[in-house]
Amino acid sequence: MWFKNITLFRLTEPLSLSAEGLAARLEQCIFQPCPSYQPSSAGWISPLGRKGRDLVHAAMGRLLLCLRTEDKVLPAAVIHQMLEERLAEIEDQRQHPVRRREKLELRERIVEELLPRALCRNRYGYAYFDPMAGWLVVDGASPRGVEELTTILRKTLDTLPIAPPRTRRSVAEVMTAWLAEGRAPAEFTLGDSCELREAGEAGGIVRCRGQDLASVEIRSHLAAGKQVTRLGLCWNERIAFVLDETLVLRRLRFLDVVQESLRDIADSPEAVFDAEFALMSGELALLIPRLLEELGGEA
Repeated sequence: MWFKNITLFRLTEPLSLSAEGLAARLEQCIFQPCPSYQPSSAGWISPLGRKGRDLVHAAMGRLLLCLRTEDKVLPAAVIHQMLEERLAEIEDQRQHPVRRREKLELRERIVEELLPRALCRNRYGYAYFDPMAGWLVVDGASPRGVEELTTILRKTLDTLPIAPPRTRRSVAEVMTAWLAEGRAPAEFTLGDSCELREAGEAGGIVRCRGQDLASVEIRSHLAAGKQVTRLGLCWNERIAFVLDETLVLRRLRFLDVVQESLRDIADSPEAVFDAEFALMSGELALLIPRLLEELGGEA
């Protein structure tokens, strides 16, 4: 149980639900397999998977939940081919082209015909509440995927008072200053990747990976006025990640010094899962406030 990306939301109101109360709410929107006539289905499952019973996994006061989404897979090429064949038959009969509205209606009927025979693809989205610190932490960097989870969570709970965190200093400006100085502040070190962008919508983008960020080449880009929009960082030799200008943490990696603390955990999958979640959320609870502090604190 290791998150790969982090999107943060500040709870603008305290979470009033206990683990049991939250599970009771999630039960009302539990996952149901996608019907043959429906293109997708989404609902809550146990974070532990098939062996789990509880819809909320609690550890150290933090509440983990999991959204399962099932999508019917219909290749666009197949739909297009069937549509072209049907259109050709109709035009041969009528001796004139089919109107655009009829084409759209015909396409919808073809999709309805194919849905019962379509393959299904499952996606899993994880998030946890940290009521004491006042965070909702979502495992995801894609705005679309994160919005899907938070939207369904809001409908399930009837309310979800959250907002993206805002910092007093611009994240891009701070990262640019760190790279210009060739060093990050205490507890942080620079990684080997970054993204630099010229000002303006049409500005060029330079992406570097596996490179010395103190090199002359990087400094020349900074001297030309480019700003850092993504920067690889390491915190306390425990967590490596790429910070972007929207305060999303990408390519999150918990390093060996963290993983070693799990060596003596029992072999059961449930015990390992619980230990990993407790350790991961505990490490993030220390990293997040330190990172925000270096960005000037929350606005």
